[in-house]
Amino acid sequence: MANRTYAEAAYRALADENASELATALLKAAIHYSGHWQTNKEAAELLAAVRARPATFRRSLMDALVEAVRALAEDSPARDNALGIAAAVGRGLTAGDDPIAAERRAKFDEIGRQGTLSYHGWVAELVLAELDAGRPVPPAAVAAVRRTALGTYGYRPFVELAPRLTEPVLNIGEPWADRALADGERWHVLLAHVLTATAAKPTAKWEKTGRALVKEAGEDEVRERLLGWLRLVGAPRTHTLDEDRYGPNPNDTYDGYNANALRGLAWLLSFLPPHPDTARALGALVETSLRKVAGLGPRGPKVANAGVTALSRIDSEAALAELARLATRVTFKGTLKMLDSALEARAVALGLSREEIEELAVPAYGLTGVGRAEYALGGTTALVEVRGAKAALSWRSAAGKAVKSVPAAVRRDHAEELKELKAAVKDIDKMLGAQAERLDRQFLARRTWPYGKWRERYVDHPLVGTLARRLLWAVDGTPVGFADGELRTLAGTPVTEGAEVTLWHPIDREPAEVAAWRDWLERHGITQPFKQAHREVYPLTDAELRTGTYSNRFAAHYLRQHQFHSLAAVRGWRNKLRLAVDDSAPPAVRELPQWGLRAEYWIEGDGGDDHDYNDITDSGSFLRLRTDQVRFYPIGAPENLAHTCGGEYTMWLRGGEAPVDPVPLTEVPALVLSEVLRDVDLFVGVASVGNDPTWQDGGPEGRFHDYWNAYGFGDLSQTAETRRLLLERLVPRLAIADRCRIEGRFLHVRGELRAYRIHLGSGNILMDPGDQYLCIVPAGRTASGTETGYLPFEGDRTLALILSKAMMLADDTGITDPTITRQILSERA
Repeated sequence: MANRTYAEAAYRALADENASELATALLKAAIHYSGHWQTNKEAAELLAAVRARPATFRRSLMDALVEAVRALAEDSPARDNALGIAAAVGRGLTAGDDPIAAERRAKFDEIGRQGTLSYHGWVAELVLAELDAGRPVPPAAVAAVRRTALGTYGYRPFVELAPRLTEPVLNIGEPWADRALADGERWHVLLAHVLTATAAKPTAKWEKTGRALVKEAGEDEVRERLLGWLRLVGAPRTHTLDEDRYGPNPNDTYDGYNANALRGLAWLLSFLPPHPDTARALGALVETSLRKVAGLGPRGPKVANAGVTALSRIDSEAALAELARLATRVTFKGTLKMLDSALEARAVALGLSREEIEELAVPAYGLTGVGRAEYALGGTTALVEVRGAKAALSWRSAAGKAVKSVPAAVRRDHAEELKELKAAVKDIDKMLGAQAERLDRQFLARRTWPYGKWRERYVDHPLVGTLARRLLWAVDGTPVGFADGELRTLAGTPVTEGAEVTLWHPIDREPAEVAAWRDWLERHGITQPFKQAHREVYPLTDAELRTGTYSNRFAAHYLRQHQFHSLAAVRGWRNKLRLAVDDSAPPAVRELPQWGLRAEYWIEGDGGDDHDYNDITDSGSFLRLRTDQVRFYPIGAPENLAHTCGGEYTMWLRGGEAPVDPVPLTEVPALVLSEVLRDVDLFVGVASVGNDPTWQDGGPEGRFHDYWNAYGFGDLSQTAETRRLLLERLVPRLAIADRCRIEGRFLHVRGELRAYRIHLGSGNILMDPGDQYLCIVPAGRTASGTETGYLPFEGDRTLALILSKAMMLADDTGITDPTITRQILSERA
């Protein structure tokens, strides 16, 4: 009714040709139409009637609207409406100066800083006025309109407007797109084509056009251009957007319009002859596209999937290697499913198993021996060596002397070879991590290998051999390790043949044998790529025998949800983020098809003691979880569900299904029970709020004070017990051994200023006298380098952290960090 009143007032002013009153009536009507001049039929009719008036009257109306614009505050919605109405009224008026040019440019600057635009008709009117006047719409504003038109609930004026905005061909603001635009108009036809990559995979028609464009431009030049653009994907934006108050930061996400072009570029690369650089670029695109953005999740899953599609279409060793590497690293379910399908398809085509295709997919990357290769470049020798978890490129002169940096002659005369060597080193680093993770998962895979194939694919493989030679194996049941160029038993007897090989695990070995192999590793200076000889084992406890079907060993913990979620995915668990909504979710689950079992870790969102649900992200997910039981079910059992905000788990029965009881823990194979509980121990050890050194006050409102103290200084978990046993062997060999001793749960360190106790589980520190807490926040990733000396395995960051803290505190007079010295000296005083 109110709208009709304002419309009637506008029509009266229009009939009287009273420009001033009409301007006022239109502004009032705009408020009630919410600025939707094009989507509201009544508003559209009114605006059409105004625009049908003679040019002389519309100029008078423009003058009145200009006065209104300049009289209103810059942040007034009425000012925006006045600009939009003035733009609509002025369309087609070409004579005279533009009286609101400055205000219009300022508004376009504001529009161009938005990730997506609110559904205001005045924006569309401004843009339409520019197009009708033959003026170019600023590129940043074009980008904002295009992004908004792609929204789930596309606003019709923007959807209709976007196809008219043809320049520039890509949205500006992302470095890769800026580079593509700067490379010249000759690429614009190709860019326009890749923008049409909106399907899940290229259609026959799309591929035909793409191949023709590639042929016309030249395959080598297309590869060079596309790889140059893709190397910039994910770099910081060149045109910063305003942050959205409620949604993800648009500066961290892909531009939705350009994302389609990225999909098309990935597909085009698969039309080119295979090349190692292509596989590298596509693998990097997949990983970049799956990086998490707060409030959104993966940055661009559709782009990642396009990268996998492209890799699966390329018939080359490098592409297969990228697929296999990504399959060990990717945790996003949709992309991981595509990777699995691609590898399965390749395995079927070659008549191999999935496991075998993963083994054969690992390239040598130019290594001619296990972990080593030499290249003669002019009078210099380049040496690529795998040293532990990393590859290194070093140089030697013609005389055999080490050279610290790349020789000038190599840079000048062998630039391409140098580039490839550096790329190979990076490839090796990535693949080493992926293969270590794959090998760590083999304990539950029940794999056995024929001796000959195992030697070829593992111990003697140029890259995998650097990992396999640091692990223990069983050849026809006899445990062996690699030392002095041979596989050897504990007694040192060489083993050169056999029938069947398995990966050695301590769960089914006598304690004396386990201890002997630990001594053997130390004696030969072998650092294992992950815990094997020192691997924690988890036999059933008396409490678990009493409960029968579930373990409470890792219940009643508070975990950082997103850290737990990521870690669970890496370890092969399936989990659903808990949101503070009325919804249900299954527990965290690990499927064990080789054993016919499904492991479950029961968790729930933590909304606080009074369930006020303050501890959630802007997107509604809980910051923390509470943990409960670990259970096992037959793999085909119906799913258990519980409310995401907490409550009892119940089995969801469909179609007359009968409930299925959990498997008694005594019937779960010891290896399966141990490995599953080890995973859960890892989740708690990494994600617990108890290991956050800044939470000594108990976190939000002090709610976690008791838990933090109990976890940070309480009884040791199995992982921490393993750490304690190892430290008992390592500490006497340290340079600070005379200042250290291990008692119970703590490593005691005597400094010059204070005495300290480092908890062997959390790494938290108490100072004597008085049990005063010392907060030391690690600056970054702690490495197990030369300071801490030899470590028998990689991957225990807490162990390296404890040793580095001990080194620092033993020399506490040399500490220069004021945040640490202030605590030591003030508390001491």
